Amino acid sequence: MPASLFSHPLFGLAECILAYSLGLWINRKIRSPLTNPLCLAIAALIAAHYLAGIPYGDFNQGGRVLTMLLPPAIAGLAVIVHRQRSLLRTALLPLLAGCVAGSAASVASVYLLGRALGLDRALLVSLLPKSVTAPIAASLASGHGGAASIAAAAVIFTGMLGSVAAPFLCRLFRVTDPLIQGVAIGTSSHAVGTARAVELGEVQGAASSVAIAIAGLATSCLFLLLA
Repeated sequence: MPASLFSHPLFGLAECILAYSLGLWINRKIRSPLTNPLCLAIAALIAAHYLAGIPYGDFNQGGRVLTMLLPPAIAGLAVIVHRQRSLLRTALLPLLAGCVAGSAASVASVYLLGRALGLDRALLVSLLPKSVTAPIAASLASGHGGAASIAAAAVIFTGMLGSVAAPFLCRLFRVTDPLIQGVAIGTSSHAVGTARAVELGEVQGAASSVAIAIAGLATSCLFLLLA
């Protein structure tokens, strides 16, 4: 297969669509949190590129196309927020308190665990903003001596873990209120988790969408106190 094919934008785009479609098919056949379509797609792409020796730069020619579509997709969450604006306005103070408490728990747990394990400052700074969106995490980490790549990897892992584990944890701890579910998912696992929250229900999706923004602000402030 010619190398020029790998660097064509349509190649990376087709790979992503094919891998996610495969993940969806497996998820429909095997109903399990472990068969999350996004996680399966990422695993399939990593395996295929490793075995075929395809450079990441070539694949990302098509990945950039999907990256351009990400902001409009996130902006589309505003439609759900608008529909649920009455409920969100009524529960604004509990929503704010939940986001701040969740952000504080996330940052504090990473900081205390990192200090206990003796992590160096650069790695600790890179891991602290793991529960916010990648642009915020990368900016915070790189601006305070950390590594943007490690911060982005931590964000992706956190989002995937939240997406897979959120429904199970809600059942385990008997969290049945859709608003609380959404706040917890959005605060702990940003946009990837929010995509899962939307699947659970519109209230969960709206609360999770608002929680992304609040958690990003709260985490940034807490990060500056500890970094």
